Amino acid sequence: MKKLVAIVLSLAMLLVSVSAMADLVICQNKVEITEQMEAYAKLYTEKTGVEVKIITGGGSSDYNTVLKSEMASGREPDIWVIEGPSGYELWKDKIADQAGADWTQYTAAAYMDGDKVVGFPVAVEGYGLAYNKSILDKAGIDPATLTNYDAYAAAFEKLDSMKDELGLDMVVSMVAGTTTGMTWVTGLHNFNVYLTVGNERNDTTYIDQVLAGQVDAERFHQYCQYVALIFQYSDPDMLLNGTQDSQLAAFANGKAAFYHQGNWMDPSLMALNPDFEIAYAPHAFLHEDTDGILVNPPSWYVVNENGNKDEAIAYLNYLATSEDGADYMVNQAAMVPAFTNVTIAPSTPLSKSVMDWNAAGKTYDWQQYKLPDGFGMGTLGQIYELLASGAIDVDTFEAMMIDAIASIAK
Repeated sequence: MKKLVAIVLSLAMLLVSVSAMADLVICQNKVEITEQMEAYAKLYTEKTGVEVKIITGGGSSDYNTVLKSEMASGREPDIWVIEGPSGYELWKDKIADQAGADWTQYTAAAYMDGDKVVGFPVAVEGYGLAYNKSILDKAGIDPATLTNYDAYAAAFEKLDSMKDELGLDMVVSMVAGTTTGMTWVTGLHNFNVYLTVGNERNDTTYIDQVLAGQVDAERFHQYCQYVALIFQYSDPDMLLNGTQDSQLAAFANGKAAFYHQGNWMDPSLMALNPDFEIAYAPHAFLHEDTDGILVNPPSWYVVNENGNKDEAIAYLNYLATSEDGADYMVNQAAMVPAFTNVTIAPSTPLSKSVMDWNAAGKTYDWQQYKLPDGFGMGTLGQIYELLASGAIDVDTFEAMMIDAIASIAK
């Protein structure tokens, strides 16, 4: 035991000594891009003379444990990653306001605390209804017209009537099963459609209502009708028993015209070598037009108010506004930047479509992460599955969802 303690103390002292030599210390959580990030830090040092040290947590080591250790080391990071409200609340007394920084003018995805700009978006992920353009072309459907419920209802009906001709098994590849662990697709990502579509980013009207146990009656009614529409034109077995892999395979193999997933599926999609053009259409569930997909950063860089604040903000400015930064984010780290000035296109189709929508400024927020722990996947997910199985109709689905939401406030 004494030997183990000695080793831990030695490692901690080594980290302190290495970090102390750096002008800028960054603690980050993406082990998969550690090598690329370190190479970019070296390039930044060559360009600016500022020494940068990258400390990585995640993978086999818990990021939050690593971060807390660094905070207690005597050399706090100048930049670190938060993953949402819990991370911000833990460290907000140390986090600087970056309002006015150059990078802020190029993104709508900063982490905000009132008027304070506190988080630089590390990257963005997005989702909508991915479509097979070849199939839509053959059916005479222009994806640009899919901006409201009625347009989707007509398109789905037409595609369903042409399934044999088009070689389709289903119109929409969708999953909703609890036993397959896919209720994050319904109870989190699809439910967020209700929360944010049609709203300005950072508009919390509907999540605030939900957290108070309420819904907007007309908006929620239209949302439930949209869920029922998607389920109607999916495959019953896929809905209940489909996995992430089988859901993807149906789309990649041309057996579904639409696919309800995000750009995080690009590597798996490309492994199946689809031979058709793919892009995203919006989750336009309202009868009025909406034209945007759901895009948000999963994490943000924050700056230490008490650290090397000016150099930290300069680093983030360079990352967002330079050609070196754009090349690193897109070509080296294979990320979708959250910045409208970055025009380098990803090579994979879902990420390219996310970037196109983001560059056009046509995005809606992610607010599902504000739901109580387990509520989306657990409580709501089970109700979506009941609708998918045919055990309840859409009116009962709507009533059960409203009752479940009301329970939040009890």
